[in-house]
Amino acid sequence: MSARKLAKTAYRALQIAFFALVIAHVALDLDHAVWWDFLPLLMAYAVLVVSHRWGGAPDSARAAREPVEVEPPVTGRWIALNSPADHTPSHHTHAYGQTFAIDVVAEPEPGSRPAFRALWPVARRNADFPAYGAPLHAVADATVVRATDTARDHLSRGSLPALAYLMILEAGVRDLLGAGRILGNHVILDLGDGAYALYAHLRRGSLNVREGDRVHAGQVLAQVGNSGNSTEPHLHFQLMDGPDPDTARGMPFTWSGTGVPRNNEVFEIPARRTGAPA
Repeated sequence: MSARKLAKTAYRALQIAFFALVIAHVALDLDHAVWWDFLPLLMAYAVLVVSHRWGGAPDSARAAREPVEVEPPVTGRWIALNSPADHTPSHHTHAYGQTFAIDVVAEPEPGSRPAFRALWPVARRNADFPAYGAPLHAVADATVVRATDTARDHLSRGSLPALAYLMILEAGVRDLLGAGRILGNHVILDLGDGAYALYAHLRRGSLNVREGDRVHAGQVLAQVGNSGNSTEPHLHFQLMDGPDPDTARGMPFTWSGTGVPRNNEVFEIPARRTGAPA
């Protein structure tokens, strides 16, 4: 186990210990000083600071290189969100190799994607979103190094109450349980030359590939879903310098013929005419 992986595991374990101590203190009416309950939490953040200092910043020179040019992972009309073309880290964190990640949502026609609502409806069915079930394509000839699609697709978080639930409770719990809970169903491709492509929030049961498979650019890998730490059916895509999101650093990318769409930019990718069938 690498030092960065060990540090991440220790960080999660100490956070869990903190919550366990607080619950035990309240439930069992323990008589020790309350500040002892916070000791694991302080140790957790100390581990995080030390690991960053010794392991190098997630966006250090190791990840500073020219953008890797790959094919777009989708076809049709889409909108970019949380784009690295506007700022990095694009998702306001370097964790899980997300420094240069991008989210894309489908909108085949203007207004065809349900809008965010303040209060009602609190949540929507995934089938209401045109991205749900859309095919995802391999961005290059590659080898599948990770593939999982057993997590459920939850309802959208398309209102203020649902978003608050996601940000305050759900996201924190998922982070404690590990990268797999954040990513939901996902595929990781080894593109060669130290670059790995990650597709997150896939639809449950939609995988067309398995770990170890060799895939061709344009091949259908899976479908867009709404699993993991996701507000609505969409694709979260990123490149990173290793196969483990817990330890990898993000890498910049550019899509052939498209570049990197900016936030809220509408872009359209023509249907592929080449590439091996799924």
